[in-house]
Amino acid sequence: MATVAIEKLSRLQNIITDCQSVVVAFSGGVDSALLLKVAVDTLGDKVMAVTLRSMINPPGEVDEALLLAGAIDVKHVIIDFDPLKDEEFVSNPSLRCYYCKKKIMGLVLELARGQGYRHVLDGVNADDTGDYRPGMRAVRELGVKSPLLEAGLTKAEIRELSRRMGLPTSEKPSAACLASRFPYGTRITVEALQKVAAAEVFLRNKGYTQVRVRNHGDLARIEVPGAEITDLLMDKVIIATKLKELGFIYVTIDLQGYRTGSMNETL
Repeated sequence: MATVAIEKLSRLQNIITDCQSVVVAFSGGVDSALLLKVAVDTLGDKVMAVTLRSMINPPGEVDEALLLAGAIDVKHVIIDFDPLKDEEFVSNPSLRCYYCKKKIMGLVLELARGQGYRHVLDGVNADDTGDYRPGMRAVRELGVKSPLLEAGLTKAEIRELSRRMGLPTSEKPSAACLASRFPYGTRITVEALQKVAAAEVFLRNKGYTQVRVRNHGDLARIEVPGAEITDLLMDKVIIATKLKELGFIYVTIDLQGYRTGSMNETL
């Protein structure tokens, strides 16, 4: 893998060089961290990072993005965004991610154009094409570039390159917008988002590496990696007690374990 990943890194560097100046949509996650690092190494001060801050950010993500952008030594801008003002988001249709991404990237594009940057880049990678991701359609429509995807980099290769570059995100668990915890058609509220966030923080503090608490109204469906389900069962009393304190009535474990996009299985 190492040789292939290095070849793809060279391809990525060429793609970014051709962009001349860029704004990187920077969440602080594995993909956007590598993209930002390579962009800065390639284009220097012709790079700016932009992070969106809202209720749908997983707890701690913006703080981690701030620290990492500082370590990479790049100009970094935070944009506050409230998707809960938008009925297309709150009603949570199957195209929720499309509507949300279009508004978010529209804000980033507006900032980039206002400051004279030629392109906006996002962290979509080659593995992302294997799931239902309507946000990618919005990205294409707006003309946002996805250099990791163009270079053919997979998540495993991105982690490998991140380790080689000494990025602290190399082993970071995948994160996703908190809205992905709700079945399509379930309205998204501040209270429901806070309940999910608090439940996931509790479980991560208990040592679970990759956690999703899917919110099915009164029922919480917990996803952790298959190897950690036994530990979850050992902790079932304290976990059930805590999640009931947060407002869930029923607490369940998903026996299939953690997987991205499990809410898309209904489509």
